[in-house]
Amino acid sequence: MAVPTVLAVWGGVTAEDGSFTLANFSAFGDRSILKAFENSIVLSLAVAVASAILGAILCVMLLAAKPNGILRVVVDAASSVLAQFGGVMLAFAFIATMGSSGMFTLWLQSTFHVDLNSLAPDKTAGPLLYQPAGMFFPYLYFSIPLMIIAFMPAVEGLRPQWGEAVATLGGGRFSYWRHVGAPVLAPSFFGAMILIFASAFSSFATAAALTNSGILIPVVMQQDLSSETASGVTNIPGVLAIGMIVIMAIVMWAYSVLQRRAARWQR
Repeated sequence: MAVPTVLAVWGGVTAEDGSFTLANFSAFGDRSILKAFENSIVLSLAVAVASAILGAILCVMLLAAKPNGILRVVVDAASSVLAQFGGVMLAFAFIATMGSSGMFTLWLQSTFHVDLNSLAPDKTAGPLLYQPAGMFFPYLYFSIPLMIIAFMPAVEGLRPQWGEAVATLGGGRFSYWRHVGAPVLAPSFFGAMILIFASAFSSFATAAALTNSGILIPVVMQQDLSSETASGVTNIPGVLAIGMIVIMAIVMWAYSVLQRRAARWQR
C-alpha cells in the first residue's frame, strides 16, 4: 500500500519535468473538482448512514436465528459475496432495473404512472441512476452486506447474562437496550459506519461504469489519467489522490479509535 501512496503524493508535488512544485494544488480552486469532492462525500455519508441502520436492524433480527442454522449460513454466505459485488456487473444490473428502460422504471410508469427519472435532482443531467442521488442505490446494494459482516460479531458478543441482570433488577427490554445494548454496541456501530463510508468514498468501478462525467472524485481522476487531449492535467490526479488520502486518513483514525473502545467489551 505504501508504494502507490508514495507515487501518488510524488506525482502531486512535482511538475511535468520532475521538479518540485506546489502549483498543482491550484486544482482545489476548480469549482468542478470541489463539487466532485462534495458529491463523493455526501454520497458516501448517505450510504454509510443508511447501510449502518438497515444492516444493524438485520443483525439484531438474526440473533433469533440459530448460529449454525440454514438462515445464518445463507445470510453469511450472501453477505460475503454481495459485499464484493460491484463494478460493471452491478452497474448493468441496475441499468436493467432502474435505467431509462429498466424493468422497475417501466413497471412504475405503467402501474402507478410515476416517472422514476422525474425524481432526479438535476433534470438536465440525464436519468436518476446516472446522478449521485441515483448511485445511492447501487452503493447501498454492496454496503448493507458489508455492514452485516462488520457488525454481526459485535452483536453476537452481547452476553445473555447482561439481559438477565437487567431483568433481575426490574428492567425491561427497552431498559436493556438503552443502558446496556446500545452503549456497548455504539463504538462497533459507528466504526462499521466509518468503514462503509471509506469503502463508498473510494469506490470507482461502479461509478465509472454508470457515468462518464466527473461527478465523483475517483471518476475525475480516471478521466485526467486517461485524457489524451486535455493539457496540463498530468499531475492533477496526484493532487486529488492527496486530498483523498487526507480524508481517508482522518476516517481510518476515527475508525481505529472506535475499535479500541469497542475492544474493551470484547475481552
